[in-house]
Amino acid sequence: MINIDCLTLKAFIDENIDFIIGSRLQKIQQPTRRDFIFSLRNNGESRKLYINICPQTYHICFMSAENEEKRRLKIPKHPPMFCMLLRKYLEGCKITDTLAINNERIIEFHFETMDEFSQERSLCLSIELMGKHSNVILYDRISKMIIGCAHNVGAEKSRYRELQGGLKYIYPPTTPNPPSESQILKMKTTSVNEAIDNYYAKIQEDTNIKTERARLTAIVLPKLKKVKNSINKIEALLKKRDNTDKYKLYGELLTANLYQRHDYQPQIEVFDYINNQNIIIELDKTKTLNENAQRYFKLYTKSKSTKEKSQELLNNLKIEKEYLENILYSIEEAKTNNDFEDINSELEPEKTKPKKQDEKTILKTNINNFVVYIGRNNKQNDYIISKLAKDNDYWFHTRLCAGSHVLLKVPDIQEPDEAVLYECCKLARKYSSAQQPSKVGVIYTKAKNLRKPPNSPLGYVTYKNEKEVLV
Repeated sequence: MINIDCLTLKAFIDENIDFIIGSRLQKIQQPTRRDFIFSLRNNGESRKLYINICPQTYHICFMSAENEEKRRLKIPKHPPMFCMLLRKYLEGCKITDTLAINNERIIEFHFETMDEFSQERSLCLSIELMGKHSNVILYDRISKMIIGCAHNVGAEKSRYRELQGGLKYIYPPTTPNPPSESQILKMKTTSVNEAIDNYYAKIQEDTNIKTERARLTAIVLPKLKKVKNSINKIEALLKKRDNTDKYKLYGELLTANLYQRHDYQPQIEVFDYINNQNIIIELDKTKTLNENAQRYFKLYTKSKSTKEKSQELLNNLKIEKEYLENILYSIEEAKTNNDFEDINSELEPEKTKPKKQDEKTILKTNINNFVVYIGRNNKQNDYIISKLAKDNDYWFHTRLCAGSHVLLKVPDIQEPDEAVLYECCKLARKYSSAQQPSKVGVIYTKAKNLRKPPNSPLGYVTYKNEKEVLV
């Protein structure tokens, strides 16, 4: 990563000085401890000055709307104390001068304002972009007394330079070897500001995506692991304790042998007409043979009911497992902040404001003049099924693995040939969690054969009359 240097800062000031000097500071916002947004207006034009004092991505620039979206800057309901301090002293003031300190990564903005006694007061906002020592400091230009800092620096942190309200502001030790050239200025862009804004916005976007992917994965993986463990336990219990057929057979065999009058005995030997052999059935010797037969019928009824309920629970768990696997696939495939917003609205609906889904957000392509839609998460998959799919359209999905729903739109007067269908199968294979280079089964059917069960999760469907192709 390229770090911003004093040459770049000086070029930034020289390029934008006509706008900065005389501009009015209309609004001050502080999304995080290390991000500041100053809304400036001059000559009928408004710009957002973005200041970042993060140790890794420290920089300053006028931020475009597109790059503001990439940075995902969320304004808190309750601003930090330093933000309130800046608003008190600077909001509504004009910038009278600005300069980049020679051979230092420091930019200063000078403000002329009035104090509480209606006396003129000259203030300076110093933006220090120096790695882990980056800071924003407000001080009085005449007395050099610090009014406030974004980060206070005490004696335990620095032996050379303390920074906090009430202390005198001094510049940091000078840089012995200033840079001779700037890597950012070499970038092929129309302006210095654009180079800074685009470069660091991309880094911040990538960092946000990486962080969000890790956070959401940490939410989904434990849930998926828990569901898989539950499925394994239920399947093992069903396999181990499935005595339903045995209890029914014992009850029927005892009923057929009531004539033996084998009452109050510990066991009885009978002929098993199903397996064509004699077997011994254990009895309760305190009961008659008929009572033992009824006992086995009751055990059969109870075992059957337990099996049905366990099977229903198992089916629901398998649906949940498929749903969570699709979410995990969506997290791995997410490329933009908007992709993560859709996933967030699924996992944390009470915290995330739902975003209206529409056709424009879904990946779309053409195959031989046929329009194909590809869902990249469960919300998009559900929208494809419920809103876009018509009876004669074709639906594609990989078998037994998470992946996108692919929809081939079919006009009334045209039917796709085998080549088009196979290309759609390849798309379903491509946008799935299946590992290369193994072959994967892709199923497809008409959209009229799809059914979304009541209360099923987003993107889940059942299907019939499907065909399968190995891709």
